[in-house]
Amino acid sequence: MAFPGELSVGRIPVVGVSPALEEGRWPAKAVVGEAVPITATIFREGHDAEGATIVVTRPDGKRDVRPMPLKDFGNSLYEGIYIPYLEGMHTFRVEAWSDPYSTWAHAAEVKVAAGVDVQLMLDEGVVVLTRALSEVRRKAARKELLSAAVDALQDHSLAPDKRLAPALADAVRDELTERPLRDWVSPSREYPLMVQREKALVSAWYEIFPRSEGARYNARSGQWKSGTFTTAAKRLPAIAEMGFDVVYLTPIHPIGLTHRKGRNNSLTAEPTDPGSPYAIGAAEGGHDAIHPELGTMRQFKNFVKAAADNGLEVALDLALQCSPDHPWVTEHPEWFTQRLDGTIAYAENPPKKYQDIYPLNFDNDPEGIYHAIRDVLQVWIDAGVTLFRVDNPHTKPLTFWERLLADVARTHPEVIFLSEAFTRPAMMHTLAKIGFHQSYTYFTWRPTAEEMGEYLEELSGEGSFYMRPNFWPTTHDILTPDMQAGGAPLYQARAVLAGTGSPSYGIYTGYELVENVPRPGVEEQIDNEKYEFKHREWAEADALGVRDVITRVNAARGRRVSLRRLRGLTVHESSNPFILCYSCHVPADQSPTGKADTVIVAVSFEPHVAHDAIIRLDMEAIGLDEDARIVVDDALTDETFTWGREFYVRLDPAVTMAHVAEVRTP
Repeated sequence: MAFPGELSVGRIPVVGVSPALEEGRWPAKAVVGEAVPITATIFREGHDAEGATIVVTRPDGKRDVRPMPLKDFGNSLYEGIYIPYLEGMHTFRVEAWSDPYSTWAHAAEVKVAAGVDVQLMLDEGVVVLTRALSEVRRKAARKELLSAAVDALQDHSLAPDKRLAPALADAVRDELTERPLRDWVSPSREYPLMVQREKALVSAWYEIFPRSEGARYNARSGQWKSGTFTTAAKRLPAIAEMGFDVVYLTPIHPIGLTHRKGRNNSLTAEPTDPGSPYAIGAAEGGHDAIHPELGTMRQFKNFVKAAADNGLEVALDLALQCSPDHPWVTEHPEWFTQRLDGTIAYAENPPKKYQDIYPLNFDNDPEGIYHAIRDVLQVWIDAGVTLFRVDNPHTKPLTFWERLLADVARTHPEVIFLSEAFTRPAMMHTLAKIGFHQSYTYFTWRPTAEEMGEYLEELSGEGSFYMRPNFWPTTHDILTPDMQAGGAPLYQARAVLAGTGSPSYGIYTGYELVENVPRPGVEEQIDNEKYEFKHREWAEADALGVRDVITRVNAARGRRVSLRRLRGLTVHESSNPFILCYSCHVPADQSPTGKADTVIVAVSFEPHVAHDAIIRLDMEAIGLDEDARIVVDDALTDETFTWGREFYVRLDPAVTMAHVAEVRTP
């Protein structure tokens, strides 16, 4: 029996509805224009036919009704596609129903041909089609179609098969599929679906430390002059020319002096060391203030405008931690963890220690902390920030994030939050479920073709309805062993993987220059930009080829909708374990152009030796016949190839580490 408030199973059971997060506890996610496959397991007693319909209630209160065809008879699986075009909260339900027309049509087709119950079958057809005419609203031409079929069923001058044929014609079947006659309608519960702007799924981030952009070193005095928002704005055209659409700024707030870190995370800072921007807070202010060497709020807003003029949105690092000099430390000591010796606990991420940072403690005054942080966010939203990269959200209570993200979404649904939580999967996935739009992933730690292929398929599977990955080959904190040793070829390959394996990805500035020297014993760059100014000679990037690959990948992303979607990725068979091949595919009925879109990517994971492979495509996965021949244009080399189900590739680090093959469509 059903418990109070629960739906009964229904005459036509509907179970296993997807996408649904814990039976609707949280909404599944989509973006405007993204096809959402809605599935359910539907069956019934006996042999009569059943059917299914998707009913979507939009944010404006209007309803969209979509057919839900049978996809897999053996597993009773039905699937329909819904493509939303409005932002905001939608709900959907699946309605299963008895299908009197299909039940009759099957019986009549068999029995009339066998000469069994012929007149009875024809008479029953008249009843069913008459009901379909009177009980369901139809256009005049469709009414005439069904009326003609009824007339034929009643025309005794015709042979039985001729009387039956109009009622079984494709046009009649199509009409009764689109606008069916339904008995015993059995609805599922309502499931939430949050539809957001496309950038929640599709974005290309470029990270900078604003103080390094335009910074100058005076050899005579031995001192640096910090870059400013004005000098940083001069880099925006170059960032935009590479095809990025988000410029992400590490923290821009005042930096504390107490326990300030020196170069390479040294515990002793020289007077000229600028300190880590993650040690937020000083006499000049906290999270709502700007470091005076960077400029003023007016100059920050000018930077935001300059970014917009270059087609870029501004993302800001949201690091909820404080230096010992932050105003909150004296104003609200209860917001921090007091140790037994009377000191405040500093941040640790073993083996890393951050003596210059105090983490917040939400136990004593969660309400006060919440309102303070909500006020901080509003300052930057009002200044034009539309994205936040959230530092270590897994170290704060999920109740805090769920409330904060929902509150911001109510008044500023355009604002996007990227979760930087390198932690256990349960936490990463739940952060996504409760409202984070995008998530950092384990992409950086998938160094082999086999591991990467498995991971790509995992992320494009069931989790794609709530967890949107954002791939980063390196960050200011992370330089993995393979990136330390792979040189420019591997930097090119990982950029291809990041930009084609996920609709969102990011590059840390200096990637174009292959900054791959680690600090001994640590998987991060030596002379880390977190602790010092960094001047770069951008003219040297051309010889390395990485910038060109990034620019070409971003251009392909702009051309091909399949690279801007998470689902539809398939890993294909490769004869060489060092070469990974996968495709991104959007069927015609899910594409905004009305045409299927496919890109086939082959990438080498060996940066020092040329490798070749025979690739065997899963043709069904990309919507092609087994014997089809396809013409592809390589976005990286400008070469054109003709491929079939099997084809040969050779990837030489001296030439190219990858193919990004755009399949031509008729």
